[in-house]
Amino acid sequence: MPKDTSRPGSVVVLGASSFDVVSRIDKAMQQGTSNPAVIRTSYGGVARNVAENLARLGLQPILLSVVGKDSIGNDLIATTKKTGVIMNHVHRTDKASTGIYVGIINPDGKKEVAFDDVRILEELTVDYIGYHEDILRKADLIFLDANPSEQVLAAVFEISRQHNVPVCADPTSVSLSTKLLPFIKSIDTIVPNALEAKAILNRQFTLDNWEAALECARALVSEGTANAFVSMSEFGLCYASSETSGHYPAIKTNIVDPTGAGDAMTAAIIYSKLNDIPIDDAAQLGVSAATVTLKHKGSVFPNLNIELLYDEFSG
Repeated sequence: MPKDTSRPGSVVVLGASSFDVVSRIDKAMQQGTSNPAVIRTSYGGVARNVAENLARLGLQPILLSVVGKDSIGNDLIATTKKTGVIMNHVHRTDKASTGIYVGIINPDGKKEVAFDDVRILEELTVDYIGYHEDILRKADLIFLDANPSEQVLAAVFEISRQHNVPVCADPTSVSLSTKLLPFIKSIDTIVPNALEAKAILNRQFTLDNWEAALECARALVSEGTANAFVSMSEFGLCYASSETSGHYPAIKTNIVDPTGAGDAMTAAIIYSKLNDIPIDDAAQLGVSAATVTLKHKGSVFPNLNIELLYDEFSG
């Protein structure tokens, strides 16, 4: 049985929180005109999503993030707190509005294009990290996305180095992924998608080439990270450590909404690490978490639990 990691403070999650607006269009997008769509809203942001998924898996993660002193920020904090995430340390500011993410999904359930406005993360400062150093140094694991500034990332990695706290990092997007390059040897676990892995390693391959993605996972380990998981959407997940590597195909499913699937995968991988679950099983649990989230209209599957994930990949 997994060990008990439910005590407050076992995981600190750092990065973006946002309000998500996701539109699934009925037909191929037509430029320059209105497109019929099913539109839904939810609370999102990579770090916030990972934190909520971890809470639903039974942990009590602490979220370090920033939201505006606005109604969206108020509701985001209240709603996320109800899931079990510790929100006491989220910074509130009147210098910017709570972050917004806008995504468009095509009729096949794939992301057509997305936009985000997370300028508020400029208010997540090195001083904020210093103020919360005690929380960070006592963590069993720190998760961070690549949205904060390079200076903030450097401050977090310095604390993790001094106090021997493992860091799991999500490159977040192609444009942000290279911000992690200076810290690659300090990352215990990295969870890029194939596009982000290509950018980090400056490699070229087609996104359906899982053998090339597997080589990317192995290359990331060679660069210094202990564990690498490269997700490939409908082509599955590749993973590597110094001891093993492999590929799990995606579980065939009807995609309702891809938003947040990668964050669910990351949460399952973090849960696995904290519970000493082998990397091979961690990859399978990650695929399962992504699958149940893909079938849900929203950024986080509300009934996520570890038994469900085992059932998903075993049956």
